Amino acid sequence: MKKLLSILLALAMLMSLGISAFAEEKHEITSAAYPVYIEDMDTGMQFDLYFVDGANDLPYLDAGFCLEMLNAFLGDESTGDTFTMTAEGPVVTFTRTNSMVSASGPMTIDFENDIIEFSDYNLFVQRPGSSTILDTINLNVFNENGEPAMLEKVDTGSFTRYGDALVFPLGDYGIDLIAQDGLYLIPVQTLSDLLLAPRSVGDFYFNGQALIKSSDVSECSDIYYAAPTGERSEALAEYGYNELCMMLDYFYGFKDTHKIDSFARFFHNVGFEEGLKGTNAETADRSIQRLISDFLSDGHSGWHAFSYLAGQRDDKAADATKTKLFDTVDRQKNARAGFYPDGVPGYEEIGNTAYISFDSFACYTMDGEDYYSVENPLDFGDDDTIGLIIKAHAMINRENSPIENVVLDLSANTGGMDNAAAVVICWFLGEAALSQTDNMTGAMCTSVYRADINRDRVFDEKDTVADKNLFCLISPCSFSCGNLVPCMFKESGRVTLLGRTSGGGSCAVMPVSSAWGTSFQISSNQRMSFLKNGSFYDVDRGADPDFVLPTPEQYYDRAALTDYINSICWNAKP
Repeated sequence: MKKLLSILLALAMLMSLGISAFAEEKHEITSAAYPVYIEDMDTGMQFDLYFVDGANDLPYLDAGFCLEMLNAFLGDESTGDTFTMTAEGPVVTFTRTNSMVSASGPMTIDFENDIIEFSDYNLFVQRPGSSTILDTINLNVFNENGEPAMLEKVDTGSFTRYGDALVFPLGDYGIDLIAQDGLYLIPVQTLSDLLLAPRSVGDFYFNGQALIKSSDVSECSDIYYAAPTGERSEALAEYGYNELCMMLDYFYGFKDTHKIDSFARFFHNVGFEEGLKGTNAETADRSIQRLISDFLSDGHSGWHAFSYLAGQRDDKAADATKTKLFDTVDRQKNARAGFYPDGVPGYEEIGNTAYISFDSFACYTMDGEDYYSVENPLDFGDDDTIGLIIKAHAMINRENSPIENVVLDLSANTGGMDNAAAVVICWFLGEAALSQTDNMTGAMCTSVYRADINRDRVFDEKDTVADKNLFCLISPCSFSCGNLVPCMFKESGRVTLLGRTSGGGSCAVMPVSSAWGTSFQISSNQRMSFLKNGSFYDVDRGADPDFVLPTPEQYYDRAALTDYINSICWNAKP
């Protein structure tokens, strides 16, 4: 009795001091060092992975490595963007200090209650060098002299509404955090899902032989599939199912429109629960295939590759939405081939009308300064969208240019890179106001940019074609950025849309994985929007044309189309 009273008194004293006394069931913990690959490149480094209670296919990382990972992939020591860590009892706290704010607010990991909490998730996980909390631009927009390179952020007009504090209740999903023997152990997949995948810097994959950071393991298949196939341990099957449910609950962007309140309940209702919980990896993988093809089917969600446990396979489930999209693209391209059997040129002039055509928004360098290294703008090729726009601008504004109408052909454009989309919008409108909302945190942000199209280091009216008659060709296969750009044109009231309603696709792509190594992607919680009358409007429903072109052939008979455009423009010369 006296011993019990002594224990209770000691606990009371600890509570009065604000110190949490916690005790966890003792686990058998083993560790081993594994080589680390980035895609298929051996980094020459090895990391210690930890395994609990004999489940050697379910790796954990210590919180100390989590700190290293954050500084390596989300920090930038050269700009003072760094992470620090403190530990007190069962609570480990990570704090980020960066150039946007003195401190972003911490990430707190409570190992006693199995909770990870963020005071400001968006600030904590933003990419280094981001100008706003939801910045989609990853082009390096400053040269070594600190001068703006290609894109310049405009403070006036930019808007930020910070999100709510965010708690991930891992314990509610049956996910255990382990604090024992001086170690603070977090499942590798949980770290990937919460910190790496949302910023599209790749997931960690473990195949029993190596730790691989990749956005799509089909791109490093020789390394990934070198491991033997087999069954999942019961521990991995249980954790993997729980982690998959949590990741999708928080990060899938169309959860509300798909009427899904809980993916665990959804998996039960559609008959996937048993397959996802079982030890057979192939059965679990095929459940994810069907999830994407039959139920998500949103155009951005897609399949990459089977788990190493199931083995490398070429078969892919049909995706009804993507099949419809690609069938539409084929119809557009087949019609185009009738007029341009050798391929449509990136830049073409028909009388007083310039046509700029590309089927994806692409830029092959992340350094904006590289676009100043080509002396003659006409030397840019058509494959790089930013280079093509620079070339088109020079042609349209040459001496004695006949061009009065500028037509951007996005009729077979299925999306691509935000960097290129921002430059195109700037070229037409003078500024690009890229707006995003975060369904998970409630954050909203508009980042406004100007582009230096004529490369004179001055961001002004000479960098746009806003003084021309502006048109954009759209179709149902104008998807993702191919949809965002015409939606912004439509909202501006300064560009005439020709064709048929664009195909939608508002959520940013998020490459993800399962804990047993399935590789796929989803439409994320970040949704592209446009700002009108102070409100954010989602672009997923597409943009309606101002003038309908009923058949694909009408897009590419450019002599007839030019006559039609001139009939619309009262001030254009026939």
